[in-house]
Amino acid sequence: MTTTDEQTQTGTHAQAAAAEPVAGLDTVEHATRTPDIDQPWSELGLKGDEYASIREIIGRRPTIAELAMYSVMWSEHCSYKSSKVHFKLWGENTTDEMREKLLVGIGENAGVVDIGDGWAVTFKVESHNHPSYVEPYQGAATGVGGIVRDIMSMGARPIAVMDPLRFGNLHHPDTQRVLPGIVAGVGGYGNCLGLPNIGGEVVFDDCYQGNPLVNALCVGAMRVEDIHLAKATGVGNKVILFGAKTGGDGIGGVSVLASETFDSGGPAKRPAVQVGDPFAEKVLIECCLDLYAAHVVDGIQDLGGAGLSCATSELASNGDGGMRVELDLVPLRDASLQPHEILMSESQERMMAIVEPDKLDEFMAITDKWDVEATVIGEVTDGDRLVITWHGEVIVDVPPRSVAHDGPTYHRPLSRPAYLDALNADSASALARPETGEEIRAQLLTLIGSPNLCDKSWVTDQYDRYVMGNTALSQPDDAGVVRVDEETGRGVAVATDCNGRFAKLDPYTGAQLALAEAYRNVATAGAAPLAVTDCLNFGSPEDPGVMWQFRESIRGIAEGCKFLGIPVTGGNVSFYNQTGDVAIHPTPVVGVLGVMPDVSKRSRSGFRTDGAHIYLLGTTRPELDGSEWAHVIHKHLGGLPPVVDLAAEQALGRALVAAAEAGLVEAAHDLSEGGLAIALAEACMRHGVGATIDGLDQVGVDADGTILDPFTALFSESSARALVAVPAGSAAQFEALLGEVPHRRIGATGGRDLEIAGLFSVSVSELESAHTFTMPAVFGS
Repeated sequence: MTTTDEQTQTGTHAQAAAAEPVAGLDTVEHATRTPDIDQPWSELGLKGDEYASIREIIGRRPTIAELAMYSVMWSEHCSYKSSKVHFKLWGENTTDEMREKLLVGIGENAGVVDIGDGWAVTFKVESHNHPSYVEPYQGAATGVGGIVRDIMSMGARPIAVMDPLRFGNLHHPDTQRVLPGIVAGVGGYGNCLGLPNIGGEVVFDDCYQGNPLVNALCVGAMRVEDIHLAKATGVGNKVILFGAKTGGDGIGGVSVLASETFDSGGPAKRPAVQVGDPFAEKVLIECCLDLYAAHVVDGIQDLGGAGLSCATSELASNGDGGMRVELDLVPLRDASLQPHEILMSESQERMMAIVEPDKLDEFMAITDKWDVEATVIGEVTDGDRLVITWHGEVIVDVPPRSVAHDGPTYHRPLSRPAYLDALNADSASALARPETGEEIRAQLLTLIGSPNLCDKSWVTDQYDRYVMGNTALSQPDDAGVVRVDEETGRGVAVATDCNGRFAKLDPYTGAQLALAEAYRNVATAGAAPLAVTDCLNFGSPEDPGVMWQFRESIRGIAEGCKFLGIPVTGGNVSFYNQTGDVAIHPTPVVGVLGVMPDVSKRSRSGFRTDGAHIYLLGTTRPELDGSEWAHVIHKHLGGLPPVVDLAAEQALGRALVAAAEAGLVEAAHDLSEGGLAIALAEACMRHGVGATIDGLDQVGVDADGTILDPFTALFSESSARALVAVPAGSAAQFEALLGEVPHRRIGATGGRDLEIAGLFSVSVSELESAHTFTMPAVFGS
């Protein structure tokens, strides 16, 4: 997994490095002769013992270039130093059966899974949280660009993106600064690349006010035999840097945003955020695909966080020898850059390839065709050293693995937060509930227009959902579906989910609920869940309570994946998401990818015709703690999250996939935030088709066997449930297919109202008015 722990640190790497007191170039020979020079290791985010370890590893003080490399590569962003001790949980919970479809797993730029018919799909989600708070447009845009290059580096053509986003209070002035820029950045970069944005989330909660979360996911497709890896092998093979020139933008970007939290007053000194050029990346995508097709690339790595420091050290570390690089050959767009700045620059749209000498001319001919600048800057060597020179002088001479993979490991203290006992005891059961049908109706309208449940088309209409012509489903459906093989219709579905309030109440259960919801959304679309990626967003790892939340979340996902039989392929960790000592809710975003043999059989989420039978699948329990109802109506968070029943999720998923393949489903919609009431309203609004619900009685029972009251039946957020509309003539076949899955016919589609028999009726147009009003009222049309 890649770790991205983004936050602000005083000063920039460039400023700290400029404090080098010796005039002239700090070479390895000079460093050997001057062991006692004071160095700015603390300003670069290193601890005293870390600096001592560097001196011990290389047997002398580091040059300023070496110090810069170690500082960025040993940051949370690149070294996993606070989180990697917990990653063993992934391996311990991955069985041989789960590995059968896993072609590339954790440790590479992105995971790759076999989807059949000789096709492989790679997908991954990463964060660009703090850069997007500092500079919303470019932070979000380069977050998209970075995850797309990760997918490119696996040998794949990117085919779709998604964007799980989280913001503070919708009405807060800073949300109105941050959100439009982030949305414009995501859309501006993705639209220019010509990639459809097929889904994601837009969530609002006060806990994200000073730390919005910008997570970006990309999916790519390739033939199984076309997978590429990041490794430098073969003595004499050439190291080629190609793509954009290297500039001063992004020096200390992601990596500087990786050592401390924002203080309570916000970032006082703002390090450079990378600047993206999506048109350059679009050309780079096509160029890379031509290079792969010509079989002229032995190894490849994108340049993202830590720039050349990362690419050179990781390629060399993953290979079978060393590497020598002439840094003065790097094409620059700022001639004033110093060697250490070039090594740390996070300029975008750059790649590094390892190429055999006899394939060099063909490689260069292809890059020339695409007008992509490519420069040989070094070669693979024997031995085990990464050597970097500047005009013939050696400025870096280190074991590459010590930079890229053998950084510090912290066993951070962890403990269950003391506040949880009181929080868990504060159940929503004591909250006042509506007593009449009209009161329920009023609260439904309030919920359907609330920030988390309102129409998000103000956001999603800024994204191109259908470019490339292979999108089969996208927002607001439960999952995005994209065709991979145009001949057979084979494709994939992807969904991302996480309810941070549930994770706050219980991080283990909350993480499993995120996994379960994403799994259910993919199955609801008609795809068989196959693999997982995750983006783990948390507060400071220096807080034992946060580390406990983190460990419990990883444990929840790992054990949940083992039960469901789907592997974690990779992902991202983002720490330090807090302002002062106030952390965000733990937010382990889970992405699930599923496969379907023919995307034309996908299940849409909205009612489309009159007379279809409406079924509620799954078991409803009185579970309102942490619910959207409690959050919106009472501003309440307390109690325990809904029960996780992974066996029920698995059975439900299999039934939904089988029903879709059999052509029995007119509409299918998972039940999650807002429960049955919101699922019904959304299904009605999708195509303007109403419904009459006359089977609300006996939808579920309380722990003592009492039949649930209508309010609880409508707003409970019990998991492992779905709403399905089935043509009347297919009802018997559908029920037979369900087997042991609890189900109940609760009504029928038709008309232009949502009528809950005996309680209330509301027109679809009134629902739509409440649903679509909220975001335009804040941000304009």
